[in-house]
Amino acid sequence: QVQLQESGPGLVKPSQTLSLTCTVSNDSITTSLYSWIWIRQPPGKGLEWMGSIGSSGSTNYGPSLKSRASISRDTSTNQVILHVSSVTPEDTAIYYCARGRGPSAENGMDFWGKGTLVTEN
Repeated sequence: QVQLQESGPGLVKPSQTLSLTCTVSNDSITTSLYSWIWIRQPPGKGLEWMGSIGSSGSTNYGPSLKSRASISRDTSTNQVILHVSSVTPEDTAIYYCARGRGPSAENGMDFWGKGTLVTEN
């Protein structure tokens, strides 16, 4: 089965860059027909689709993040990386990586990581 696991610092200083890594097992981020997605859930709020990256390396981002979010990949380690610059308290959330059926939220997801809490402090 496909497995995804988020990792990275749980605390981010104000105005610094949030960085997380999603390690993908049993699927290839370069050859898969699926996309790789970052989703977050702030406390007391709903899920927010942040962005995705496809096997070609093409990326899509949610409108609320604009230029602050960057999704990349490390093909040698089969990992997907998220960077969110200039963090504010609004960036405090549980962050999930997931496998998507396409590049957009409307395509749906089938596998999720367990999520990791990132707090701006």
